[in-house]
Amino acid sequence: MANFYSVLLTVVTIVAGLIWLFDAKVLKPKRQQRISAEEQRLQQSLDSEAQQRIAPQSNVAEFAQSVFPILFVILILRSFFYEPFRIPSASMMPTLLEGDFILVEKFSYGLRDPIWRHELIETGKPERGDIAVFKYPPEPTLDFIKRVVGLPGDRVIYRNKTLYIEPACEDSQTECPPLKVIARNLVRADAFYFNGATPLQRFDEQLGSTEHATLIDPTVGGRERFYFQQQGTARDEWIVPEASYFVMGDNRDNSEDSRYWGFVPEENLVGEAVFIWMSFEMERPESSWLPTWIPSGIRWERLGGVD
Repeated sequence: MANFYSVLLTVVTIVAGLIWLFDAKVLKPKRQQRISAEEQRLQQSLDSEAQQRIAPQSNVAEFAQSVFPILFVILILRSFFYEPFRIPSASMMPTLLEGDFILVEKFSYGLRDPIWRHELIETGKPERGDIAVFKYPPEPTLDFIKRVVGLPGDRVIYRNKTLYIEPACEDSQTECPPLKVIARNLVRADAFYFNGATPLQRFDEQLGSTEHATLIDPTVGGRERFYFQQQGTARDEWIVPEASYFVMGDNRDNSEDSRYWGFVPEENLVGEAVFIWMSFEMERPESSWLPTWIPSGIRWERLGGVD
């Protein structure tokens, strides 16, 4: 089920709240009556310990009363403000590494209810260059993270490992913007980032107002035959539909993105990645007896904002 943890948290919070409410409105007055009757019989006030013996609150109600405020705050924060995510793969290298834990700003792309994800309040739209978390269109139970490349109405071309964008022409524009190549500069071609045993080339790229790094594997050839084919366009060309977005991973030759499965509908957006709050090193020698899921260290230098 999509949004499983959001649904579970919502249901548990509601159940705890209803138990607390029933206890406060129905059971607590009855307990107070029993205590008052006993105080009148004894002609003295009873301390809290004696009151608890005479009219005890059930363990379930006491537990619900203690956890509901905490669950409610977590639900509000997680649903409308910030939600933590873990980077599970290398598709966003070098910007995000496997083992990074990020905060996603949920209100960047509209406030949505935590169960059906209907937009309640419009707060903003993705901008070119944003790192967005979204529900994977072919399988909405999965959360994906990629960089926004194409906005609604844009023409996007990825040819010979070069990105071209023709921005959408607004009705108010007298002259439409031309197709332009997205400039990139080779930063390093040494063995700093790898795909298996293959050293990757690192480039700096400018998308809108965002400058970021990308990786290219020089040994990987064209994969146009695997691209998502949009009717009426070339194999390596796409026109972004209304209320949809074209996304790509920064690790261009190791990313399952819009080139292969199409566009991200607006309703699939979860939020914008804004901060790395923890980063675990997961690599260790094959001789290590520890399980692979146990971190081997902490990358303190990676903590901070995401570009």
